[in-house]
Amino acid sequence: MRLELRGITKRFGSFTANDRIDLSVEPGQIHSLLGENGAGKSTLMNVLFGLLHPDEGEIVIDGEPVRFHDSGDAVRRGIGMVHQHFMLVPVFTVAENVVLGFEPTKSFNRVDYKKATEDIRRLSHQFNLEVDPAARVEELPVGLQQRVEILKALSRDAELLILDEPTAVLTPQEIDALMEIMRSLAAAGKSILFITHKLKEVKAVADVITVIRQGRVIGSAEASASESDLASMMVGREVELTVDKSAFAPGESVFQVRDLVVRNDRGLIAVNGVSLDVRAGEILALAGVQGNGQTELVEAIAGMRPIESGTITLDGQDITNHSPRKVLDAGLGHIPEDRQRDGLVLSLSVADNLVLNTPRRAPFAARGTRNLGAVRENAERLVHDFDIRTTSIDEAVGSLSGGNQQKVIVARELSRPLRVLMASQPTRGLDVGSIEYVHRQIVSHRNQGNAALIVSSELDEVMALGDRIAVMFDGRIMGVVEPSASREEIGLLMAGSQVSGE
Repeated sequence: MRLELRGITKRFGSFTANDRIDLSVEPGQIHSLLGENGAGKSTLMNVLFGLLHPDEGEIVIDGEPVRFHDSGDAVRRGIGMVHQHFMLVPVFTVAENVVLGFEPTKSFNRVDYKKATEDIRRLSHQFNLEVDPAARVEELPVGLQQRVEILKALSRDAELLILDEPTAVLTPQEIDALMEIMRSLAAAGKSILFITHKLKEVKAVADVITVIRQGRVIGSAEASASESDLASMMVGREVELTVDKSAFAPGESVFQVRDLVVRNDRGLIAVNGVSLDVRAGEILALAGVQGNGQTELVEAIAGMRPIESGTITLDGQDITNHSPRKVLDAGLGHIPEDRQRDGLVLSLSVADNLVLNTPRRAPFAARGTRNLGAVRENAERLVHDFDIRTTSIDEAVGSLSGGNQQKVIVARELSRPLRVLMASQPTRGLDVGSIEYVHRQIVSHRNQGNAALIVSSELDEVMALGDRIAVMFDGRIMGVVEPSASREEIGLLMAGSQVSGE
């Protein structure tokens, strides 16, 4: 299939998400659409897949202009989409998920699961997508669930596959396997649109790279382009991609977690006997595929989730099951996973959000009365020091970009005395420039002799920041390794396998 997008424009009110975008994909080509979150990538793909209708421009397939009223029209024209969040029914088998809505039938309109199974086995073998058609989806690892999504699209005769951030929840080994699958599909003549913000993956697999920024095509590049050049195209300036850290010189342990057991919202054990130590002058990075208990662990440490058993100690003080206020007062800084839900009050001003954790304390209040001058002075200083891009300190924080919202939280947490900084997914959804800035602030905190616990599902971030790396799988710590460990070694731990010597 040859695809052309000509002048695609999509607006939401006064906001233009896609601005006259031109793009073409050839048969057998892996074409990467590279851009930061918010650049307009997903909007463009939803237009292509019929989930949104363009305000201007046209979609052309094999020289013929087409208009999709819904995703069904796109599927019938040979387009398949694998969403970042899988569209699978967990309690169904692989075969039941693959044929859902397109079931082959036999006599008396019964579903012909024998034929469905045969088709799945044929496609699995043809494209190196080996998976058991009888397996229940909820029992499969994430990498195999993604194969099921690809098989769904192929079973409906897709000639062009849209893969939207397909590596977000995969281990390194699963990412390598997906890259091989993509190459196999391209070799068979399938066209692939690979949507991502990860530079290494683009360079590893793409034939052509199109970079978009703020809804516009900035330019195209070959896979031979350097990561620095691609990053500069993404953000519009030169970016330092490596984390500059001084030599590791840890002191005494200042933060201990011992045999922690925590349940999730369904009442199931999500953290199962976790023990950790973080030393002064150290960044301990916690790696793992999202959903293996990291969120519950962080919430328990921060006082946001009850602890069933085990202890947490900060600077010799037991803070187990203390309230969030008492945990913060003990010297823990917390950058939460969901900045908008847990880190900010979106309707309040930038100035007010910068004192959320100390609103009743001197110098911001005295005898129950707020000192507005001190609040404003604090905000002006932090906006300057932390390069928060805002029109005014009185602007509602909800109107800032994601990167600047994150800077507000980082500034607030690091502007008060801390012993331990706990940051969960600290750069999720940020552009390359904002990532660079947040990393510098975390390293600066560590260089002052403080401790940091960084929780991230981005392996590159874990390996760049961590002085030691702990790996979590299924609620347990599988091992603690040095940052010099290979990606393969860490990937095995992320998948639940013990490496040699563990």
